[in-house]
Amino acid sequence: TKKIGQLKILEEAFGKNGVQALLIEQSLPEIEMQANEILEQLSTSGMTVKLNTQSEYKDKKRKDFKETLDIIISDEVGVRPYEMYSGGEAFRVNFAIRLALSRMLAARTGARLQTLVIDEGFGSQDTDGVQRLITTINAIKKDFAKIIVITHLESLKDAFPTQIEVIKSPTGSHLQIAHA
Repeated sequence: TKKIGQLKILEEAFGKNGVQALLIEQSLPEIEMQANEILEQLSTSGMTVKLNTQSEYKDKKRKDFKETLDIIISDEVGVRPYEMYSGGEAFRVNFAIRLALSRMLAARTGARLQTLVIDEGFGSQDTDGVQRLITTINAIKKDFAKIIVITHLESLKDAFPTQIEVIKSPTGSHLQIAHA
């Protein structure tokens, strides 16, 4: 019976409301803070995110909450569903949360973030959004050994110090490296 009691304690500690829930609850405020700092650089509309892990059931008679991970986005207009933001705004929210999560994980493991790859995020941005992304990337470059930006936009060629251009030809694709 003593062993059963010990096993029940372990079951609870390693169950969904145990250690993993504590780790998530402790991590979210840090991710939220970092994401909002990044969004402040990326947006002129005062965009912020809030990460919520519990929500009410549709059945209002229930007093408990369901486990979830809702990303609540707001700006000067107020809170709107993710789907109501433009492609450029959604990209900025995604970028901010991913970068914040990467920073937190790197800090917890004591490792330096090695590589950041941004694949085609600029096409959804207006001119101001592109400039803000470039400014943010330049501001965070100290956090990474390498930042690779993949884009088809000609206007970005001079935004970064080194470019690797893929040139298609009848004999196959070739690389050309240029330094700004």
